[in-house]
Amino acid sequence: MKELLLEADRCLLCKNARCKANCPISTEIPEVVKLFKEGKIMEAGEILFNNNPLSAACAIVCPHEDQCKGNCIRGIKSEPVSFCEIEEYISREYLYKMKFDKVESRNERIAIIGAGPAGITLSIILARKGFKVTLFEAHEKIGGVLRYGIPEYRLKNSMIDRYEEILIELGVKIRPNTLIGPVITLDKLFFDGYKAVFIGTGVWNPKTLNMKGESLGNVHYAIDYLKSPQVYKLGKRVAVIGAGNVAMDAARVAKRSGAEEVYVLYRKGFENMTCTRAELEEAKEDGIKFELFKAPLELTEEGVKYIETRNEVDESGRVNTVNIEGTEGMFNCDSTIIAVSQSPRKNIVANTVGLETNKWGLLLTDEKGHTTREGVFASGDVVTGANTVVHAVAYAKVVAEEIERYCAGN
Repeated sequence: MKELLLEADRCLLCKNARCKANCPISTEIPEVVKLFKEGKIMEAGEILFNNNPLSAACAIVCPHEDQCKGNCIRGIKSEPVSFCEIEEYISREYLYKMKFDKVESRNERIAIIGAGPAGITLSIILARKGFKVTLFEAHEKIGGVLRYGIPEYRLKNSMIDRYEEILIELGVKIRPNTLIGPVITLDKLFFDGYKAVFIGTGVWNPKTLNMKGESLGNVHYAIDYLKSPQVYKLGKRVAVIGAGNVAMDAARVAKRSGAEEVYVLYRKGFENMTCTRAELEEAKEDGIKFELFKAPLELTEEGVKYIETRNEVDESGRVNTVNIEGTEGMFNCDSTIIAVSQSPRKNIVANTVGLETNKWGLLLTDEKGHTTREGVFASGDVVTGANTVVHAVAYAKVVAEEIERYCAGN
């Protein structure tokens, strides 16, 4: 607490704060810091929660170096203010002590499909407005990517459990282990009296490398591995193919789960990696090793066949990564984990008329979340593709307002 107050004292409380301007959900950072310094923790927590119901999680998992911290005016000549640590403390305190006032119940029933960041946000907002909300989740527990995609050592499941308690306190009905689409269709939901339906099912199909060997017994997809790493027997030496945050998470979990050596194989250099700098440095601290400028050609039971690559600048000045002929090799490992992004599943689309997607299988919506099917809304990764938690929350807030407007007009 003392260290956080010292950090808060470093904040200049800017009137036109660059940290707020570069926060995807426009968090009132100077106001929150001011209240924190005055000891008004619950008041600060209420501001954070009302603006971002998942502030407790975002304080931990947001790419702060690209948002608040990376744009702090202090960072120009010295160390930027680490607002995320202050936010984490305030939000956690508020999360476990908050109480809700009773609201007047409305007659409209809303179906929320998918209990990830978008679904949880929508459920909290609409339930606080008095709507009758049913939250459908395909897994046994709520949380989506918060529980099944972000490792426990980064984001405790106990926090996600607290969000479930909050939802229940607000009167939200949760149906776990319920896959919408094949049996319970959207038509069935409307037949049963739901006024509007929201789809926030995320992106749970792993994208493939489209190469030989992906079905072998020692090859796994990161999005599947991270759901329950304890059931996998990876062996002593593991290769992770990819360079995003999911790849870093998979590598670090594998190392923490007993693998003696974990390598990240990437066809480019460190400067081209899509993971955050913080994730990269933490992976290095955990002992993850890197094999750069190696492009996989085939996956085998012995490891990864690869070819070496290099960067070349074309006539337009664009940097391209090209294979170097005659440099094929074998990276020996016991298991290979593929982490090259995800795409949405088709359970709902395949069983629904009038719900259109783009060429990547993502739901088509307007800027307010309306899909091509009347009364059906969507946001989050199922619309944008894999993105940050805070972007999912920000978009969900817009859609929540539109659902309320839709119900009032119909």
